[in-house]
Amino acid sequence: MSSDRTVHLYSSLKVAFEDRVAIVTLNRPKALNAINATMIQELAEVLDEVAQRDALAVILTGAGPKAFAAGADIAEMRRMTPQEATLFAEKGQRVFSRIESYHRPVIAAVNGYALGGGCELAMSCDIILASKSAVFGQPEVKLGVIPGFGGSQRMTRLVGRQRAREICFTGRSVRAEEAARIGLAARMVESDVVTEAKQLAMQIANNGPRAVSLCKRAINTGADLDMGTALAHEAQLFGLCFASGDQKEGMSAFLDKRPPNFSGR
Repeated sequence: MSSDRTVHLYSSLKVAFEDRVAIVTLNRPKALNAINATMIQELAEVLDEVAQRDALAVILTGAGPKAFAAGADIAEMRRMTPQEATLFAEKGQRVFSRIESYHRPVIAAVNGYALGGGCELAMSCDIILASKSAVFGQPEVKLGVIPGFGGSQRMTRLVGRQRAREICFTGRSVRAEEAARIGLAARMVESDVVTEAKQLAMQIANNGPRAVSLCKRAINTGADLDMGTALAHEAQLFGLCFASGDQKEGMSAFLDKRPPNFSGR
């Protein structure tokens, strides 16, 4: 990456733009980056800012070595009424679903605890890289509640029903090595996880931006369809690629034996 870098501070987030990659840091280290209503709102605002700058990939991480996000802010939730809790869960779900369906790849660089809402946030990303110190889990049952930001559903889709039940029913912790083994994380990283995430983000950013976005759409949409419908959807998206300048540039560059110069159009 080049040294060109701009930083924008929110009250609970920090956003840095390096070349074509946006690095979003959950920035409440004294609270172990616990997710509150303000952070949820600011995550939505950050997605708008990243879209305006057209970053080709996004990295989501946590400030400090102890936590990605240790959970939702229990002090804020404790006195909620059932109606308030439902609205809080729905707001978090909407923002996390925006991350999941965001048109650019989002990489979670998980350092330390990713529990409760933090685990749910990581699972809404496209790829999870886990540091050796990463610890995942949905411990909500220990507080007398269940996951509310999509944890029961995304956990099931990532690791299967039986493992999801066992993890969510017990509230136990899942360390990095196990997370990578069962598919909760893409892999465990021995070196600095943010540095590894930057390298992965740049590897993605060097490819055709439109093709990467359509590939994400094919995977996310097809996962909930029967195979025949999913294959038809893939074929349609494949055809869309041939209406782009990037397809023409990519194939011409391959035949000319030169690096492609993608425009994203």
